[in-house]
Amino acid sequence: MLEELEIRDLGPIRHALLTPAAGMTAITGETGAGKSMLLSALKLISGGTADSGRVSAGAKESWAQGVFAVGDDDARTEGTGVVRIAREAGVAPQDGELFLSRTVPVSGRSRAVVNGRSVPRAVLGDLAGELVTIHGQADQLRIASPARQREFLDMVAGDERELAAYREAWDALCALDERLARMEHQEASARQQADYLRESIDRINRADPQPGEDEELKARRSRIENAADIAQGVSAALAALDASQVSVDADEAGASELINRAAQALRAIRADGDFAGLADRLESVNADLSDIVYSLARELDVDDNVDDLDEINARIHELGELTRRWGPTLADVIAWRDKAVFDMEDLDASPEKIAELREERDRLFAAAMSAAGQLHDARVAASRSLAATVTGELSSLAMDGAALNIRVVNRAERAGNAAAAGADADRPATWPLDANGSDDIAFLFTPYEGAPELPMGKSASGGELSRLMLAMELSAADRHTGGETPMTFIFDEVDAGVGGKTAVELGRRLARLASTAQVIVVTHLAQVASWADAQFVVTKEPPDADDDAVGVVTTVAEVRDDERVREIARMLSGSESEASLDHARELLGSSRLEDGADLAA
Repeated sequence: MLEELEIRDLGPIRHALLTPAAGMTAITGETGAGKSMLLSALKLISGGTADSGRVSAGAKESWAQGVFAVGDDDARTEGTGVVRIAREAGVAPQDGELFLSRTVPVSGRSRAVVNGRSVPRAVLGDLAGELVTIHGQADQLRIASPARQREFLDMVAGDERELAAYREAWDALCALDERLARMEHQEASARQQADYLRESIDRINRADPQPGEDEELKARRSRIENAADIAQGVSAALAALDASQVSVDADEAGASELINRAAQALRAIRADGDFAGLADRLESVNADLSDIVYSLARELDVDDNVDDLDEINARIHELGELTRRWGPTLADVIAWRDKAVFDMEDLDASPEKIAELREERDRLFAAAMSAAGQLHDARVAASRSLAATVTGELSSLAMDGAALNIRVVNRAERAGNAAAAGADADRPATWPLDANGSDDIAFLFTPYEGAPELPMGKSASGGELSRLMLAMELSAADRHTGGETPMTFIFDEVDAGVGGKTAVELGRRLARLASTAQVIVVTHLAQVASWADAQFVVTKEPPDADDDAVGVVTTVAEVRDDERVREIARMLSGSESEASLDHARELLGSSRLEDGADLAA
């Protein structure tokens, strides 16, 4: 509830301080006096767009502040919606109050402050959204959006339990959809990986590499390429060690034969000494030489055909390709292949997991559809009741023949019909649902009998739309104002095109709404203003000679008792004659709600 509104240097208003009544407050004054600046101030502290052009002439900045009662701030409890938003912004109510202020300089950026702490402008909007509802010609067009219409219908329906159950089901479905999408993406990646592994394993198996094979082949290639040098060197070595290995006709004894003769000569000595040991050592050397001779002789027996060189080179190249991709050695290639076989088995298991998730997804989708159906039923019931009540209210506001129709279309049913007709067969199964259910909601208004039924905002004038909004707020008052923090409703142009008995009924209904909420109405009708609990008059005055102000100055002052009677008389006839004063007193005396009867009307 708005307890105080203070304005400085906004348009023609140098300074104004309003303390609205808890019930209904009327803002009156001559046309062009500056009543719109009060709405501008409320929009500023509600996070609206700042316009430096509205700073008073000669001033450096304009400033507006609203003090709202929001209830006690108990840190142990979650608090009301507005208290929760304030806490999330790092601001705590002080003595159950929030101070929302906005400064707009002539040049530069505006500054938003809540309880002395600078906050983003969006925070003002979030807080004010819980505290103030402005119904002006531009502001009430917001209800034309499907989102705002859905929110209004949900508020009237009181479907918090159904909505919470649906959103829980929706969140679970979305979470699984995200997981399933990740898994399906991984499955696609896994298929690509499996294909790569399979092709790689097949290629390695076709090559059938053996450990060390490439080194052996390189050695063999080297022998073939150096065969002549090898043969010449080995033959010379054999000739020196054992000439019989080279030619059976060799006359010279080789090293092996000479060592053998030396050993026999030592054994023939009969004198004392270590001649036998030395002979043993020579025979041991001779045994090693025999092994060397044997190995060299085998080298001469190897048949390395130079015609095999192309085949060997091709094999070395093939094995080299393997080691470049999966090496660096053939042993590494073989080890990679063996591990890849096990990895293939793990990748092949992913389709089973995908299938399990899809079954779970079907279950969650069915649960979300069921919850959406219950939410749909609650909205349909509320839409019928609200439309009938609003239509009844409109007839009392000089809008005979006007009607509100609320259409709630279940996309799930429409989807079923489309599927039965074979349409959209390839769309995902979630498409009938969104975060708010399965409904498309449209508020359709008929301004007079025989007029076409059109969406709100396209079928009503500013005054008609204001009265339509009043009828809607009255119809929803018991829902909209039942919280700990009463809503403040601001009505502008609600009396456009209204007079006589209709004006009286309009005032009566504003007073009815004010019995459960705070209502501030900008009006030029005495029949409306007379119902208010408090009345403020906006007046144009020339500037003081001592004042530096330029042009007309607007003042805002509360009128009571005789002053209020005179203001009502002015609104009735433009004068303060005895007849108009008597009429004003009579009107003020009759503008009272009867206990019970008017509230239930």
